[in-house]
Amino acid sequence: MRYQITGKQIDIGEALQTHVQTELGTTIEKYPGRPTDATVIFSKSAHEYACEVVVHLSTGLNVSAKAKAVEIYAAFDACCEKIDKQLRRYKRRLKDHHKERTEPIEIMEAVSYVLAREEDSKEYEEPDSLQPIIVAEMETRIPSLSVGEAVMQMELAGAPVLVFRNEKKDGVNVVYRRDDGNIGWIDP
Repeated sequence: MRYQITGKQIDIGEALQTHVQTELGTTIEKYPGRPTDATVIFSKSAHEYACEVVVHLSTGLNVSAKAKAVEIYAAFDACCEKIDKQLRRYKRRLKDHHKERTEPIEIMEAVSYVLAREEDSKEYEEPDSLQPIIVAEMETRIPSLSVGEAVMQMELAGAPVLVFRNEKKDGVNVVYRRDDGNIGWIDP
């Protein structure tokens, strides 16, 4: 597994890097999914250290966690506990569904855009054109999943919405977390 351990405006020492690799490695080894790479980012704001961990699994799932603590090691350990909990839930759901994916998830490439938001002032004038201003253009990946797997991936990533290609219908679908706490599914 490849590790990318970085700090935002702080130095990351060899001892911390070794601790991250051993602890994260032992946490992830307990579960199926063959991790391909992990990204760990440390930052500091005021007196707290923040740690953000993202682990990419070969099945296409991404597991992520964020934690803050007064000490940098404690912040990472809290992230590790969250990753462990997410992977334990993922493993339980795989067992409950009696389903094992034998092949990796098929990924479709797409383009995503970041649009400029409209100004929130009282003196806002109507624009000449209804075309939005594109701030950024990025490439994104759309996985081919079942609806259950899409909900599982959305929950593991802690994302409010997930766009995926439905395996059964071969069309683009969306699952999202509703305001009432339930999951919504858009199947055009």
